[in-house]
Amino acid sequence: MKWAEPTKSIIKMATFGERMAPVLVLWLAVSLSGTWAVDRGNFKTCDQSAFCKRQRALKPGQSPYRALLETMELTNTRLTLQLINDNNKVHLLLELYRLQGNMTRVKINELKPLKPRYEVPDVLIREPPTEPLSLLSQDENGVVLSLGSESQRVIVSARPFRLDIVEGHNVLMSLNSRGLLAFEHLRMRKDTTQADPEAEKKEDADPANQAEAANEEEDKAEDGMWEEVFKSHADSKPNGPSAVSLDFSLPGVEHVYGIPEHADTLKLKTTDSGDPYRLYNLDVFQYELYNPMALYGAVPVMLAHNAEQTMGIFWLNAAETWVDISSNTAGKTVFGKMLDYVQGSSETPQTDVRWISESGIIDVFVMLGPTPKDVFAQYASLTGTQAFPPLSALGYHQCRWNYNDQEDVKAVDANFDEHDIPYDFIWLDIEHTDGKRYFTWDPHKFATPKEMLQGIMDKKRKMVAIVDPHIKVDSNYKIHNEIRSKGFYIQNKDGGDYEGWCWPGSAGYPDFTRPDMRAWWASMFAYDQYEGSMENLYTWNDMNEPSVFNGPEVTMHKDAKHGEWEHRDVHNLYGLYVQMATAEGQIQRSGGVERPFVLTRAFFAGSQRYGAVWTGDNAAEWEHLKISIPMCLSLGLVGISFCGADVGGFFKAPSSELLVRWYQTGAYQPFFRAHAHLDTPRREPWLFGPENTALIRTAVRERYTLLPYWYQLFYHAYRTGEPIMRPLWVEYPQDPATFAIDDEFLIGKDLLVHPVTEEGARGVTAYLPGKDEVWFDVHTFQKHNGAQNLYIPVTMSSIPVFQRGGSIIPRKHRVRRSSSCMAHDPYTLYVALNLQRNAEGELYIDDGHTFNFERKEFIHRRLSFANNVLSSTNLVPDAQFATGSWVERIIILGASKPSKVTLRGPDGEENQLEFEFDASMSVLTLRKPGMNAGANWTITLQ
Repeated sequence: MKWAEPTKSIIKMATFGERMAPVLVLWLAVSLSGTWAVDRGNFKTCDQSAFCKRQRALKPGQSPYRALLETMELTNTRLTLQLINDNNKVHLLLELYRLQGNMTRVKINELKPLKPRYEVPDVLIREPPTEPLSLLSQDENGVVLSLGSESQRVIVSARPFRLDIVEGHNVLMSLNSRGLLAFEHLRMRKDTTQADPEAEKKEDADPANQAEAANEEEDKAEDGMWEEVFKSHADSKPNGPSAVSLDFSLPGVEHVYGIPEHADTLKLKTTDSGDPYRLYNLDVFQYELYNPMALYGAVPVMLAHNAEQTMGIFWLNAAETWVDISSNTAGKTVFGKMLDYVQGSSETPQTDVRWISESGIIDVFVMLGPTPKDVFAQYASLTGTQAFPPLSALGYHQCRWNYNDQEDVKAVDANFDEHDIPYDFIWLDIEHTDGKRYFTWDPHKFATPKEMLQGIMDKKRKMVAIVDPHIKVDSNYKIHNEIRSKGFYIQNKDGGDYEGWCWPGSAGYPDFTRPDMRAWWASMFAYDQYEGSMENLYTWNDMNEPSVFNGPEVTMHKDAKHGEWEHRDVHNLYGLYVQMATAEGQIQRSGGVERPFVLTRAFFAGSQRYGAVWTGDNAAEWEHLKISIPMCLSLGLVGISFCGADVGGFFKAPSSELLVRWYQTGAYQPFFRAHAHLDTPRREPWLFGPENTALIRTAVRERYTLLPYWYQLFYHAYRTGEPIMRPLWVEYPQDPATFAIDDEFLIGKDLLVHPVTEEGARGVTAYLPGKDEVWFDVHTFQKHNGAQNLYIPVTMSSIPVFQRGGSIIPRKHRVRRSSSCMAHDPYTLYVALNLQRNAEGELYIDDGHTFNFERKEFIHRRLSFANNVLSSTNLVPDAQFATGSWVERIIILGASKPSKVTLRGPDGEENQLEFEFDASMSVLTLRKPGMNAGANWTITLQ
């Protein structure tokens, strides 16, 4: 949720304390008046961020760093050696690990730092297991190490220091090949040590500070090293300069992806002519599109891809980070590239990437693929996989800032039934609380929350209520009093509790980096603590960047304190920790039985383990609809599959055409929620006339028919780390035509979706990949060959979706008011044939809401069509689960007419099945086969 123009409703909404109210309302008015677009002046450019400006001023060239080979130590698990900066004589320690699964880890820290430097905890799911490194050769110029296979090696060059990962005769990746390694060592500020002779003596004795005399003049000359001011905000920087930077060169690579969150294309752009991509979790008011500005979340993972190889770089650092990208082919036209080819140009395409972080250490994981799915598995082995959500969370979510009271909720719920539109969750924003005190209810508007929750539970529906991490400073508020008494608030630089302004007025910010604070927060979700809550109430964590209305860049001061660490060290972790603690609270309240559902706005690497994310405060504009696709695709590539955008746009009022098109798009994205700003007109699906209501109903019902497929894909993502909504190149990695496509996408590998995102569109052109593929329009069953651009005429009812030939997709056609109401309903199997190969699919069934699947209480079937035999076999023979669902229909696309169809059931008994054959479309329909969905069976076409 987000601020907007300071209308009367906003001012009325903000129930601030009397002392703060006039100041904050004035601030809102000055900051937000008369604009519906981002105020760039509120957010730093690289030139305004001292460490970024300082590091970016370093140009490629001869690196001052040299490897001291005589210090090398090689054990069974790692190599260590010292690096020295010949300019200032500071020593660094390089650690190199070969990890299981074709990964290499490189860590660089100060050899003897003045004080410990921050290393990110809690993101890796375990200490990554290593494999032996072996020394192949060594001389005075460097060392060569084996990475297991004979062809894969690491070459460490000594002068200047450089690290190359080589396979055969090809360099896969080079580190510091451009000489941009920089490591600002911790040091004492000269004008503060005179009063402390012991501190000065320690500093002079430390090898990491032997060159301070040389650096003193440099310190004086550089602005922002020991203090930085942005607008009216001062950053005291007590530890001085501490930035780290390293460059990576990727020969043969022109396409890089990832490093969300940015409102930009799927393929990352070069940054030579502008700012680098920024990773710094920020509450950005109505963000602009197609630029590298930071947004709400940060995942420091980049994928590099060409037709031969996919690789990844995971830069494990939670401080503010900037990523520069340059390419030797950037700006070349297609004609220019063709001319290079004709003229025999020997220049190999290359992309160079530079990471710059404000503090911490260099800790980087190089994931060597070589396939896209290998990279997903490698990253999942480090940070975990997408949480397996309750099935209901994959249904439709209805949200607004705000549903006014219990009667409003009841009326909206009833209208969904009246208009025959299914939904699973209705959401409450900040107005449901008692004066923005989270874990409470407004005593007048939501006086009997359990009665309200029971009413929707009776219809097998659920609710989400917002719980933000800014806590109203109020001595009559239990949550605030407990956090203060336990010392759980983040502190300011002077040691007092940090306070900032947010929705409640003056607010404190719990220190979620503390395990004891997270445990306490989790305990607050217990039913006897969170009064009015029930088992069908779930949680939304918003504003958790954290958002601080009167802070620098609308966030927390970097010199705020989390115990011994500064906020600058941990900033991008804060949102992950909030979601982690909230999800744990939901699990604990059920005694560890029920799966949680938590939506977060801020996120980091590893956030996929705790729930869903959305793309934040978008606008009711066609370009925002379009950008939702690459934004969610980028998140999926770095592990966060449960992604969606506010359907209809959060700000402004969508036209009926835009709203319909957004529902049609959102129905085919993993997280499907409509949401709207307080000051926008109501936009529930039935408010735009019967024709548009029918179109929206159709889109939502399409989502519900496909829930078995969505659920199976989420289970697969939980098991493997593979994205659910994925770019075409993931499945067609050797087809360059797919590498930059971001207006269409795959759901799993078997559904291709090209949403209509242009106003007034009468047609779209979809690329159907795969020269040996065939694709079937899921609505008309028309067959199309792959490896072509297909023009598709569209009307307002059109949602261009294609099923891949060679696949089997389960659906449920009996759509009811919610997913839970459909639990025991029958399945229809859609078998799309490709004469070049067998057809394969899966069916996954469990109870839909508990962790019992971890004890193998589920059904997981392999569906296969080969040699005119369709079969269902058990993928996990030792799993145990019973279902009342059966298979009521089978539709085979691209079929020939059989003379008879025979079903053999689990008892071996054979029966003839009735069928219909449409010769004009080659569609065979088998009606009422009647097998239990969990049974073994075969159907033979003769």
